[in-house]
Amino acid sequence: WACSQGAHNTRAGIAARLGLTNEQVRVIVPDVGGGFGGKQGTYPEEIMVGWLAINLDRPMRWVESRTEHMVAFAHGRGQVQYATLGGTRDGTLLAYKLHVVQDCGGYPSNFGALMPMMTRTMASGCYHLPKIEYSSQSVLTNTTPVGAFRGAGRPEAAAAIERMVELFATEAGVDAIEVRRRSFIRPEQFPYETPTGASYDVGAYQSALDVALDAAGYTELRAEQAARRAHDDHVLMGIGIATYVEITNPMSGGEFGAIEVHADGSATVRTGSSPHGQGHATSWSMIASDLTGIPMEHIRFVYGDTDLVPRGGGTGGSRSLQVGGSAVKIATETLVDRARGLAADLLEANVDDIVLDRGTGTFHVAGTPTQGRTWAELATAAAGTPSTLAEEVDFVPNGATFPFGTQIAVVDIDTETGDVRVRRLIGVDDAGRILNPLLLEGQIHGGMASGIGQALIEHVRYDEHGNPLTANFADYGIISMTELPSFELHEHETPTPRNPLGAKGIGESGTIGATPAVQNAVCDALAHLGIRHVDMPFTPERMWRTLAG
Repeated sequence: WACSQGAHNTRAGIAARLGLTNEQVRVIVPDVGGGFGGKQGTYPEEIMVGWLAINLDRPMRWVESRTEHMVAFAHGRGQVQYATLGGTRDGTLLAYKLHVVQDCGGYPSNFGALMPMMTRTMASGCYHLPKIEYSSQSVLTNTTPVGAFRGAGRPEAAAAIERMVELFATEAGVDAIEVRRRSFIRPEQFPYETPTGASYDVGAYQSALDVALDAAGYTELRAEQAARRAHDDHVLMGIGIATYVEITNPMSGGEFGAIEVHADGSATVRTGSSPHGQGHATSWSMIASDLTGIPMEHIRFVYGDTDLVPRGGGTGGSRSLQVGGSAVKIATETLVDRARGLAADLLEANVDDIVLDRGTGTFHVAGTPTQGRTWAELATAAAGTPSTLAEEVDFVPNGATFPFGTQIAVVDIDTETGDVRVRRLIGVDDAGRILNPLLLEGQIHGGMASGIGQALIEHVRYDEHGNPLTANFADYGIISMTELPSFELHEHETPTPRNPLGAKGIGESGTIGATPAVQNAVCDALAHLGIRHVDMPFTPERMWRTLAG
């Protein structure tokens, strides 16, 4: 048993390092809770447990404490960025230069060197930038290794370009909203090839921005800010905008999906994806139920066991629905076609005349619904043939997908204490075709909370000797419900042509938009005081010192 984002990837890592074949290793991954990127790949402790079990010839279990987890589990972000953005006086962007120094920690971990690569891929954001120069270097430090964390290089890219757009707008004397509008990639330019090698699928960046501005009441917010500044309010108000685009399923990998209908009329769906809170069981069962008419409560969901699922790419990079869900969709559609043929044989009819009533899960000849065959009857009939009523598919998409959106943050900063409060966070996040609105909202909420936490308080610290100072939750700040606003979400749906569901990822978008939105809001609150920029996190101490200085 392992706390992993992908049973098959973990199995491959353990087998390779212990000199075993994949068939000699079984990995079971239950619904482990959060993963966020850090639970991808194979950790040394997982290999050691297997080694000890073999050499001691007894079952072994390893359970880490919270402090052990804080100092050994891969940390996130860790970039120092140097950026230059150039354009014309009217606010049109022309060129962007970004150099990234990536802290990899004491040694390269799972995906540690991936971060600057992803930052490069998404460096240009939503903008048509004819010229981009990107460079990076990864360095080793006496700290915990750095790995993937909710966005894995994409929040870093969005934070850099969105902060630079604001600074450029100030220098050019042009409203930052107008700068964005002038340089957005236009809908008719898609598919769009960026200078950094990304192939954007679809986008409507201007539309998402307009929806967000209207939902926020942007004009009224600016009027409120002006009035408070005129009265020299000791609580500063800031308004921050971030437009973003991100890449999901960045390696364009495929996924396994399968469905089998049993003699009692129930079905089993198997997937190579590995859920940890995203709602896979609900989504995959919805897909199968909608296509077959079998009630969701009669669909069993199987995942995360290398003995029960033959292969899988796991969960990461917000890939699951677009590839895993698509695999289940294709497998189910193929199964329905097979079932129509079987029903035609049983009903002594032409297969072209057989229809599936999804309301009852019954196959019948068109026009004669009372003379049908149920899934249970078809599965029973198929049981006597060489093949059961089952299908499996390995779906490989024709490229990554690129969710996008706009988030607007409104913050208050108490000048007496340095405390920063996010008063509002408005999100227009486009994840393609929406399958389940509630699951979508949950993913965006979680991402926004992570983004606010990073912007305001999250910070791994060490003393001058490299000893960790934030090795438990008493010392390391985690955002809580009392510090979060009620998120304001607004739908925006632009289906992608790169998978049969039209879906894009959503699990990381909230973070990618929220972090720069909050940063821009904080810097906006300070702008009239002559403060151009402040680095994250915006802890009360940092803000108090900034204001005092």
